Amino acid sequence: MENKQKKYDELFPQVRALIDGEHEEMSVLANVSAALKESFGWFWVGFYLERDGELRLGPFQGTVACMHIAHGRGVCGTSFAQQQSIVVPDVELFPGHIACSSLSRSEIVIPIFNSEHVPVGVLDIDSTELETFDDTDRVQLERLCGLISETLY
Repeated sequence: MENKQKKYDELFPQVRALIDGEHEEMSVLANVSAALKESFGWFWVGFYLERDGELRLGPFQGTVACMHIAHGRGVCGTSFAQQQSIVVPDVELFPGHIACSSLSRSEIVIPIFNSEHVPVGVLDIDSTELETFDDTDRVQLERLCGLISETLY
């Protein structure tokens, strides 16, 4: 736990410096997903963005992924629809889980909001290990998504 918090403490100022003053959505999200994957080594790190009434695959690091997710479907669609973060210790136990990869065992999804607090997308992270994500991850990734929101939206 201590080591995880330390990684976030080191990552946050790096990401802030990386995206400060940037307004190109795809570039910012691509660099943030790369920074997260490099720091933590998770299986899949990326973004789904709201487009035309569904979530569509945005910048990511990892294996090929689902390109369209309906609001309210799977962990990403549920997080977006409920406008709240979801930590899933075991994806097999999440009703309606969308298996983009059979290697994914646990997942965390954080909604991203614009300045009017309307959701514009989600940060999705998958691990090949069970119970990878906890409250430390949720709090720190919500903080990171807040920084993204301030920068872009």
